Amino acid sequence: MPSLLSNRLAKRVLKPAFALVEQRLERATTALQSDLDALHHEVADLRRQSYGLGLLLDRAGRDGDRMPTATQVDTLVREVAAVTGERGERVRHDITVAYRHLVALEALGAGGLGGSVSDVCGRLATVPLLAPPNGEVLELGTRHGLFAAALRRMLQRGGLDTRLTVVVDPLGGPPAREDVVRGNLALGGGHPAGDAARLVRGSLAEAAVRDEVGDRRYGVIVVNGDGHDVAAARELAAPGAVVVLGDQPRPAGLTGLGRVADSVYCRAEA
Repeated sequence: MPSLLSNRLAKRVLKPAFALVEQRLERATTALQSDLDALHHEVADLRRQSYGLGLLLDRAGRDGDRMPTATQVDTLVREVAAVTGERGERVRHDITVAYRHLVALEALGAGGLGGSVSDVCGRLATVPLLAPPNGEVLELGTRHGLFAAALRRMLQRGGLDTRLTVVVDPLGGPPAREDVVRGNLALGGGHPAGDAARLVRGSLAEAAVRDEVGDRRYGVIVVNGDGHDVAAARELAAPGAVVVLGDQPRPAGLTGLGRVADSVYCRAEA
């Protein structure tokens, strides 16, 4: 039986239908091509943006990249809220500000901040929310001074007048130059009276270092060092001080508040 489409009469009858189908296909193809062209431009723009963000935020010169995912930030908000008792909206706001400080100071300073983006932002947001009893800040085992500078800025945002004491102990790594550390600390802003941050080289295992830093009691103590530093931290803490530890055992006299990312938060007993 001959095909219907080979019949002349059928062709004449169906020609308008064929023309309509061709028009609709042409319109659909044109619309699809427009969508494909727009998508191509969007992908090209995203690639350019991604390249620029990579230059700013990738792991070059750092312990890791500085591009958190939404899931990481959501987890961090829950952990900080659990430790501090603050509302999630306030915590998310402070974590966002902390992240901006992290990016800005690493871009301007020499060296980097040790730790993952979650741990660094967790520390920067959690410590001020725990309302330290005074603005004396002691960081033990500082690397380049950038974390102390960032923490000072976060504490100042909360209205706390801060004074920094950093004990530079490379923990087996190469020692940072003093001018580098001081330059980084200056990025955190200064004391209203013009006092510079106090920089001490060595560790609390040395009597001279203990004597130098033991002239006051600190409202914030961040311990990046070894077990000896942890034990000494309790003696240097003011009543109610916020003490931040890594994986070191918690000594007597410190009440555990909880964990955020890789850090444990404690309150010094009166």
